[in-house]
Amino acid sequence: MTNAGIVDWSDVERRLTDNVNVLVGDSNGAYPSGNSLVISGSGESVIIDPSITVVERGGAPVDIDAVITSHGHEDHMAGNGLFSEARCLVHEDDLPAVQSLEGLREVYGLPNAIWTEFEPVIVDQFSYVGRPDATGFTDGDVFDLGGVQIEAVHLPGHTRGHSGFRISGGVFFCSDIDLTGFGPYYGDAWSDLDQFEDSLAKIRDEDAQFYVTYHHKGVIEGRADFVERVDAFTAVIQRRHTEMLTYLATPHTIAEMTEHRFVYRPTVQLPFANSVEGRTATLHVERMISRGEVTEVAPGRYQTVSH
Repeated sequence: MTNAGIVDWSDVERRLTDNVNVLVGDSNGAYPSGNSLVISGSGESVIIDPSITVVERGGAPVDIDAVITSHGHEDHMAGNGLFSEARCLVHEDDLPAVQSLEGLREVYGLPNAIWTEFEPVIVDQFSYVGRPDATGFTDGDVFDLGGVQIEAVHLPGHTRGHSGFRISGGVFFCSDIDLTGFGPYYGDAWSDLDQFEDSLAKIRDEDAQFYVTYHHKGVIEGRADFVERVDAFTAVIQRRHTEMLTYLATPHTIAEMTEHRFVYRPTVQLPFANSVEGRTATLHVERMISRGEVTEVAPGRYQTVSH
């Protein structure tokens, strides 16, 4: 057990059940913060995805025995070093990202110049500390805390190991299937568009009383509202695809698609934005080619096929 300082969260804590509390991050969990979960049983207490707000406040409202990381992105691991004496768990496919900065870099696949700019942000703003002691779980693994259980649900696509969690009492943690208007993020080297769509279909079948997203939406009550939001979130993929097809009515390269921006607004200035745009465009173009929607009219230059 580790006590990083038992902190009063009563001003922003939302109690869902006798065992499950949401530690609401700044601005309702908007990036760079997030909404962390604390699950307490008769035997142990666990925190899922301790946010930078948890770090800034200095701890959780209870002693923490284990930290569960939903996937290997910087904003979900901010408190992994804060709870240094607690066990650290993540899906086995994302273990490298939790264990070291070098492993995290593999997940992103960022070029040297961009990584050099982004690495200090990961360390300074997100308090990243590698956890070489972290261990992996797999889909369907169950953590019994005593009177309450957490079941891992593998939902890859965002990252290889991205996972949600089914928790006793009718709670489902969606992690970065965050159901925002921004839509699905699959812009890293370890992202996969087809897997993300499969995960969206899988999570749509979840039947819970409370659905918790790490960012923005926070707590969604009831399946009907949840399904409506999942469908709208999923539709962003096709919207991007259609916009790209329209753009490719005249020949363009991936670099030109990156500059045009289909994910971020042109005003967004993030060190990794161009990398995300390029990866996203590449995945869609590969899909278009497989469907016979576009053709490579010159080396590295693509155009919509006329029918």
